[in-house]
Amino acid sequence: MSKRLTLKDHQLEIALYQRRAIVALVLVLILAAGLILRLYYLQVIQHKLYTTLSEKNQVTLLPIPPNRGIIYDRNGVIIAENTPVFSLEMIPDKVANVPETVKALGKIINLSPEDLAAFNKQLKQHRRFDSVPLKVKLDEQDIAKFYVNQFRFPGVMVKAQLIRYYPLGPNFVDVLGYVGRINENEVQKVDPINYAATNFIGKLGIEKHYEDILHGRVGYQEVETDAGGRIVRVLKRIPPVPGNNLYLSIDANLQIAAQQALGEDFGSVVVIDPNTGEILAMVSNPGYDPNLFVQGISQADYQALQNAPGKPLYNRAIRGQYPIASTIKPYLALEALNSRTIDLKFKINDPGYYSLPGSAHVYRDWKKGGHGVVDVMKAVQVSCDTFFYTVGVKMGITHIHGILTDFGFGKPTGIDLDEELGGLVPDPTWKRKAKGQPWYLGDTVISSIGQGFMLTTPLQLANAVSQMAMRGQGYQVHLLMQTQDAKGRLTKIAPIPLTPIRIDADVWDSVIMAMHNVTQPGGTAAAIGNAPYAFAAKTGTGQVFSTFGRDTPKSQFLPKNLRDNTMFIVFAPMDKPQIAIGVVDENSHNAKFIARKVMDSYFSRHPYDGIHTVPAPDLTPVEH
Repeated sequence: MSKRLTLKDHQLEIALYQRRAIVALVLVLILAAGLILRLYYLQVIQHKLYTTLSEKNQVTLLPIPPNRGIIYDRNGVIIAENTPVFSLEMIPDKVANVPETVKALGKIINLSPEDLAAFNKQLKQHRRFDSVPLKVKLDEQDIAKFYVNQFRFPGVMVKAQLIRYYPLGPNFVDVLGYVGRINENEVQKVDPINYAATNFIGKLGIEKHYEDILHGRVGYQEVETDAGGRIVRVLKRIPPVPGNNLYLSIDANLQIAAQQALGEDFGSVVVIDPNTGEILAMVSNPGYDPNLFVQGISQADYQALQNAPGKPLYNRAIRGQYPIASTIKPYLALEALNSRTIDLKFKINDPGYYSLPGSAHVYRDWKKGGHGVVDVMKAVQVSCDTFFYTVGVKMGITHIHGILTDFGFGKPTGIDLDEELGGLVPDPTWKRKAKGQPWYLGDTVISSIGQGFMLTTPLQLANAVSQMAMRGQGYQVHLLMQTQDAKGRLTKIAPIPLTPIRIDADVWDSVIMAMHNVTQPGGTAAAIGNAPYAFAAKTGTGQVFSTFGRDTPKSQFLPKNLRDNTMFIVFAPMDKPQIAIGVVDENSHNAKFIARKVMDSYFSRHPYDGIHTVPAPDLTPVEH
């Protein structure tokens, strides 16, 4: 008998399947609902938060500052360089509350009132997405404190940068000037794109005059940043182009020697190569340390400089204006001889004073009792005032004005510095316009010895005697000798000849020989004439306070600040000039000794015909 087959219960299976399907559907619906709720939470409830985070985690274009060009002297000595420092910087656009953030930072890093003042000033000058320095030159302790707390300060960072440094400090400030933080006026003038990452700009001197080529061109990098402002990765980089390096004509050794020769005296020394117009040294004493200004000088330090004796912020070399005094006499002698107003045989008898015809007013010679019989050669040698009173009146102010302007007096030399003053060579037109008065013959008399309204700068003194050394062929004075671009290519600056001063050869011979006689026995610079190289010179004394009619000697009667200034012009050697020097020594009679020390320093390293110089005389004060 066969077994009975058991069939499946289809109704039961269908019921089981339906129950399972319902459970699965419920689970799917629950999961879908959770996903929808999550999406709603992210997209609606948290929309503002995640939109902000999304915007902050973005691609940013950051400017890269170019390295500023280095400045060298003519021999490759670095006189202005860049040194690395760490600074604390803030991007205002990424900071929720700038004042509160600054306050909180001040609790972990010392922020001085000067730091805060500079930061607040620069906040107004920069765009909100620019990086603004809060404190420059962080020390290691400051950096460590910030990094421990960096998570608290989104939009604030420590950045490494290069800032200007002047290794020889005060010795070159009159030439170099300095860089400082960009101010509101400068922001309006500079290219905002090229200076997007730059906080410093040339303020004075070479740094200012050649700002365009020293600065370079800004670079950029395209970066992805996170919500904290930190760079996640660099997507693209356009490197900056460094500024050009500059080689100046200044000789660092000679510059320092000139500074040392001035010692404690207030004054200026300018040395020129007459063959090219290159400035070999340019010193104003006293000086100051330009490094004080780079990061922003404190009010106390600035007040101290302003109130310091001798006004160290005052660049005497190009802005100090002094009477030409007796250094005018060789130029007047040239004009008098060349115009045939006098000849070499012309003589006067000097009684120690001069009076105009029909006038009782007396113009005195510097030497009481006079110099006796004097011709033009002796007049230059002994600096006879009476002779030049006489010759000046015979020539007239037109000739005096003409020869002085030919030698560059009364107008800026055009040196590559922006702060130069031009001095003054007066004439009737100037006096009528400036004073509202006519020109008197007495004005001509006093102008004949470089006094009265007449003014010059130490640079003009050196420039004029440089042209004298070259017998009228001058060159544009300049400080830049050559530039070097980022690829190391050098570009030399060619000398620029000036319009020659046309004077007969025999006249040049006579006046230059007379200037040489100034350094010989009987001359006003005989005290420094003992040298193995021949040089031509002229002394000058600029009166600060009149003592005519007083019996008390000036050195005992007057305080130092009212004593005469002395000037000295010289070139050497006579036959093949290599240097021309202008010196102004305030309230002292040491100008000629200062010049001699500078000459000896130069020829000790540039021997003349293989012969080294003898030591300079002692710089001992000489009072009159």
